[in-house]
Amino acid sequence: MLKKERHDFIMRQINLHNRVLTSDLVQLLNVSEDTIRRDLQELVDENLLYKVHGGALSKSYHSSFDDSTVYARDSKIAIGKKAVRLIKDGMVVLTGGGTTILEFVKRLPQGLSATFFTISPLVAVELAKYNNIEVILIGGLFSKNSQVTYGGQVITQLSEIKADLCLMGTSAIHPDEGLTDTYWEINQLKKAMLACAKKTAVLCISEKLDIALRLRVCPIESISYLITELDVEHESLSRYREKELNIL
Repeated sequence: MLKKERHDFIMRQINLHNRVLTSDLVQLLNVSEDTIRRDLQELVDENLLYKVHGGALSKSYHSSFDDSTVYARDSKIAIGKKAVRLIKDGMVVLTGGGTTILEFVKRLPQGLSATFFTISPLVAVELAKYNNIEVILIGGLFSKNSQVTYGGQVITQLSEIKADLCLMGTSAIHPDEGLTDTYWEINQLKKAMLACAKKTAVLCISEKLDIALRLRVCPIESISYLITELDVEHESLSRYREKELNIL
């Protein structure tokens, strides 16, 4: 594979999953670790990503104020608009982090009166712009990779919440393998979020459909709503419709 092809592949993985591990890229591209490190440094030099210990992060994952670097932003806006339909006055809502969740928050009605718990400081900042929304940021260890709080303290706090709805993004979803992730701490965090909500909505651009990663969060049957930018009758969603998911 040519260097340009490797760079394109790396950027696609970054754009889809917001972060990538050097060890995964070595296996996926069948090249040496030194080659991947050089590739990542060159992409850093082009101001396309952030290099961190063990891998790299998307630039769009680190600020709620710069929309110019958000991958597939139009699709995420469309998803956010659909997700807003699920929110009613008086609800208790729990959210994860990520750029799709941020696009959802930015499109909430100004007069909404609700309580929002979140594990994302960036999401909390956006929610704070609404006068009638009570914002509760769940504190704990902070993941520089995922830009959310995590760990035993966070999971304990989550166990005390009874949310009407949990909204989370995902790195991958598959009709047979369900919701999956790459990082153990994020996997455990999402399991705790699912457990404390009556219903769960997964916000997911269509490029993440039919992908399975190494760690399983939950089976597809544990999800109440799947929200993508696609029309609900799109052929890409046919296997998910068979699972009797509510698709928006």
